[in-house]
Amino acid sequence: MSATGFTTRSDIGPARDANDPVDDRHAPPGKRTVGDQMKKSQAADDDDEDLNDTNYDEFNGYAGSLFSSGPYEKDDEEADAIYAALDKRMDERRKERREQREKEEIEKYRMERPKIQQQFSDLKRKLAEVTEEEWLSIPEVGDARNKRQRNPRYEKLTPVPDSFFAKHLQTGENHTSVDPRQTQFGGLNTPYPGGLNTPYPGGMTPGLMTPGTGELDMRKIGQARNTLMDMRLSQVSDSVSGQTVVDPKGYLTDLNSMIPTHGGDINDIKKARLLLKSVRETNPHHPPAWIASARLEEVTGKLQVARNLIMKGTEMCPKSEDVWLEAARLQPGDTAKAVVAQAVRHLPQSVRIYIRAAELETDIRAKKRVLRKALEHVPNSVRLWKAAVELEEPEDARIMLSRAVECCPTSVELWLALARLETYENARKVLNKARENIPTDRHIWITAAKLEEANGNTQMVEKIIDRAITSLRANGVEINREQWIQDAEECDKAGSVATCQAVMRAVIGIGIEEEDRKHTWMEDADSCVAHNALECARAIYAYALQVFPSKKSVWLRAAYFEKNHGTRESLEALLQRAVAHCPKAEVLWLMGAKSKWLAGDVPAARSILALAFQANPNSEEIWLAAVKLESENNEYERARRLLAKARSSAPTARLKKCPHSTPLWLLLSRLEEKVGQLTRARAILEKSRLKNPKNPGLWLESVRLEYRAGLKNIASTLMAKALQECPNSGVLWSEAIFLEARPQRKTKSVDALKKCEHDPHVLLAVAKLFWSERKITKAREWFHRTVKIDSDLGDAWAFFYKFELQHGTEEQREEVRRRCENAEPRHGELWCATSKDIANWQRKIGEILVLVAARIKNTF
Repeated sequence: MSATGFTTRSDIGPARDANDPVDDRHAPPGKRTVGDQMKKSQAADDDDEDLNDTNYDEFNGYAGSLFSSGPYEKDDEEADAIYAALDKRMDERRKERREQREKEEIEKYRMERPKIQQQFSDLKRKLAEVTEEEWLSIPEVGDARNKRQRNPRYEKLTPVPDSFFAKHLQTGENHTSVDPRQTQFGGLNTPYPGGLNTPYPGGMTPGLMTPGTGELDMRKIGQARNTLMDMRLSQVSDSVSGQTVVDPKGYLTDLNSMIPTHGGDINDIKKARLLLKSVRETNPHHPPAWIASARLEEVTGKLQVARNLIMKGTEMCPKSEDVWLEAARLQPGDTAKAVVAQAVRHLPQSVRIYIRAAELETDIRAKKRVLRKALEHVPNSVRLWKAAVELEEPEDARIMLSRAVECCPTSVELWLALARLETYENARKVLNKARENIPTDRHIWITAAKLEEANGNTQMVEKIIDRAITSLRANGVEINREQWIQDAEECDKAGSVATCQAVMRAVIGIGIEEEDRKHTWMEDADSCVAHNALECARAIYAYALQVFPSKKSVWLRAAYFEKNHGTRESLEALLQRAVAHCPKAEVLWLMGAKSKWLAGDVPAARSILALAFQANPNSEEIWLAAVKLESENNEYERARRLLAKARSSAPTARLKKCPHSTPLWLLLSRLEEKVGQLTRARAILEKSRLKNPKNPGLWLESVRLEYRAGLKNIASTLMAKALQECPNSGVLWSEAIFLEARPQRKTKSVDALKKCEHDPHVLLAVAKLFWSERKITKAREWFHRTVKIDSDLGDAWAFFYKFELQHGTEEQREEVRRRCENAEPRHGELWCATSKDIANWQRKIGEILVLVAARIKNTF
């Protein structure tokens, strides 16, 4: 009786393993095992919707999409959009609370587990208080390893002496003779000579062992060693003369040719080789693959393999110019020529291959032959024509260029080269033809102007340049001002002055707004001076003076340019024109008079000053210049008369009473200090500061008064008040730097530079600071900055000269002195104290510089 209601193993058959084959013997791959079939059925089930209870949640519903198998219609899309908008709206309403909650959670987390950076932040702030001495006193970190790890003992290998081998050879000797007592028992003594009792007492052949014993023959070992050494030495040296027989150049060449077998890891080379092989097999007509493969083999030192590969590449890519050129590069001389010849047959229009063929030839005639053959095939190549012309003599080159411009009528270089080789008349014709063929190139016009100038027709230069501008504009060419100025500078450097000036006059005003003209032209002139194109700068100034004849600043700039870069005659001619246009500009009159005086022409200087009097009656500057001229030339009576006349007629404030004058207050306080009345001197300075608020000079004198009296604390307090009242005074900041103790001076100098970055007194103080710290290069650099910013500060020149006296060369000292004489400084506390001393009233600038420098002491 069988059970009903359940299934047994006998009903469904035995269990089957996943790797068992299926019943279908001809099943396709992927379906031949039971496991494959099960996977496929599971995948099919997964595609269906899983509506099982285990996949259902009371709140969220089914885990997957309930109707994913159904069609997705427009209504569904609209519903999804509405729900998405609702979700977005709800999310925005909760956004603030969510972000606030997240921020609080992050802050709570940071409080519980702060970053290392935050843990040490208070300690890092305290590091700012650590002084330089404390930093330097911090001990070095010790080495925590033990002695054996710190000082590892390297294994020592000691050569074993020969006596050791000899001793042990004897102890381990094999005896080959038999004891005679053994023979009485009919032992081993056989009648045959091949027995163990051989006629030789030793068991080894007579080599390195001596006959009859088992010892090493040291003499033979030494001989063998010497023989081996002689063989090695004979390869590199001559045993007779002792001179080397190795060719040094050849040896170095061999070293250079010993390319390392691989540039990186050997595995990378193998991978690259495999990759390139795959590229070549996949696309055999791809030239870069063959070139890269050949270069890889070349780098790894397999030059022959590289050559074979690239030749195979030329077979697969016969129309590739790069492959042929690479093949010619890799092959040796004669083979390379053959490769190039083959390349020419495949690519008869390739300019690069013809150029390479010419480079491979060593004989000039062969090069010419190759290039002429190339020009037969490619007559319109400018590069080939240029290469061919360079090899010819001037007459042959001219003939070739005549043909070249016919074949390449648009090449400016060929036309200009032909014009240079032709005579004047023919060159004009050539340039006219060039203009007809290339009406849009400016270089042809400029060359034509230079040609006319070189042949003395300077009046034609201006016309040619004007016609050039008109013609180029008519042909739609934009006149690029910067390019034309650059061409003018090149003309200047080539010596074509008239052309350069004509170009400048023609283009200087193009593309500039009317209100920007003066500023732009002055910048252009400075740029030309910086590029050493002096004639261009002179032309710019001349044009600017035509446009602005009454501008004193332009005349001054032009005058200073002539003073620095021109001649005395050009300066005086310019100044004559300047005073005619600007008769009220006293400085121009004075420059003219001084130029005459320096040249030794005192009467001319007097006449210029007389004319200046007429144009500027009762001008104090001209009065003083006239007095100085007479006193410098020992005409004291004339000087007195001039001064008397000036006092009666000059109405300027300098000769009037000045009750609030700062110098008078300073003199009064110093007088009281000199007689020992320190309190009265202090009171006078306080009163002067009340009458003249925010006066740096009075504050400075107050600070120095206290410092000279030894009251450094009061001096520091006064300096702090002074800097509050005059925060941008460079004089006060420079004094404040050196009131500080040495460690704090650098910090004070940084504060001073922040407040007065371009003040010469602060820059001078920084230079002195570097000087005191023996930082010579930096000090020199800051001295240069100081005198560049204010060349009228005599103290800066004096300190600079003193510095060079101590740390510079003779050339550097002379350079400082020369620059000081050119700058003619007039101001500075130390400078004026020396220059205005009656004993030094006739001394020159250079002499005063030496005197001031001698008075300076390195007490800072």
